[in-house]
Amino acid sequence: MAIKRTKAEKKQAYDRKLCSLLDEYTKVLVALADNVGSKQLQDIRRGLRGDSVVLMGKNTLIRRCIKVYADRTGNKSFDPLMDLLVGNVGLIFTKGDLKEVREEVAKYKVGAPARVGLVAPVDVVVPPGNTGLDPSQTSFFQVLNIPTKINKGTVEIITPVELIKKGDKVGSSESALLAKLGIRPFSYGLQIINVYEDGSVFSPEVLDLTEEDLIEKFATGVSMVASLSLALSYPTLAAAPHMFINGYKNVLAVAVETDYS
Repeated sequence: MAIKRTKAEKKQAYDRKLCSLLDEYTKVLVALADNVGSKQLQDIRRGLRGDSVVLMGKNTLIRRCIKVYADRTGNKSFDPLMDLLVGNVGLIFTKGDLKEVREEVAKYKVGAPARVGLVAPVDVVVPPGNTGLDPSQTSFFQVLNIPTKINKGTVEIITPVELIKKGDKVGSSESALLAKLGIRPFSYGLQIINVYEDGSVFSPEVLDLTEEDLIEKFATGVSMVASLSLALSYPTLAAAPHMFINGYKNVLAVAVETDYS
């Protein structure tokens, strides 16, 4: 028979686990876990097994563990993580490529029905076509101002209808209609909202930058430095080629004007 651990013992075990992860890993993905079920979380853990570990827990407990770890080891590089622990979030410690890990996590989204009271994460559009419902169900469509007609003994939606807008709460009528149509409009999974690496925190959008994007942004920056240098007549490496060319043009213009070779 397994011995049931006390709450204090559970906290101590959690603290040891988190501290061992902080010792071993330098890269962490902060993931929002709203509407993610335990089975879905198990699938994500299984998919990431090998070079990544998913850790869930109360934000206050994680903050305390990080603070204790920093006081004990003198390593305060993980302190920025504490400010990111807001809402229902979890931590993914990884040694793999951050972009690849995020893409792996995104594979485990599952469809979900539109439950009453949920805030819609996306627009919900009901497509036109035959619904398969009998004419007695037309009241649902009339309440929601959805144009329909009876075709071969079933209700047919005539035009696409934006049933729910992103950010709106799902009403009982919308929820019932979508359930009858068999539409599961929402999908949920771990959503990466912040990335931590070696003491730095940045947005997950940074992971989408390619080498070409970086070169383009660098070239834009060099161009701005060169323009500012030329305007101020202040020499910099970025402006030097332009200054030499402009100087050569001025000398050439004088030589041409004075017939001096």
